Amino acid sequence: MDFVIKPMESEEEIKGKAYVHWKSWQEAYAGLIDQEYLDHKQTLEQCERIAFQWRENLLVAKDGSRVIGFAGYGAYRDDTLPQTGEVYAVYVLKEYYGRGVGQALMSAALEKLAEYPKIALWVLEGNERAIRFYEKYGYKKDGAKQEITLGSPVSEIRLIYTR
Repeated sequence: MDFVIKPMESEEEIKGKAYVHWKSWQEAYAGLIDQEYLDHKQTLEQCERIAFQWRENLLVAKDGSRVIGFAGYGAYRDDTLPQTGEVYAVYVLKEYYGRGVGQALMSAALEKLAEYPKIALWVLEGNERAIRFYEKYGYKKDGAKQEITLGSPVSEIRLIYTR
């Protein structure tokens, strides 16, 4: 399969990233989070607003001109883990699962975070497919857990990758 990983730049790519964000939530989180939240809060319009506001540190995977996945990365979001980078998001359209797109996005994000000896990420507890993917990549659960509200309370667990 031919696809390319590149920094998100054009308006078309921003809109493509928004679609992947929306569609991936519909595909990956059904049954894990409140369906009403998915239907009414995590809308395509909301994902477009987010995409146009958050343009930095984003990579897109493209199959031709179509955005099929994305990854967001940067410094860890708070000061509890100094000298740590974070992968904020890795999403791939379900029809592209198992084709190496997620691996390519993760590798590219880790390359962008090369200055950090450790990389953290948060994943929904119960999202076993994602947890297995991250663990295959070398991430390990560190015992940290937080509750967030996505319509109703859900838990996220933290995984850490050490170089």
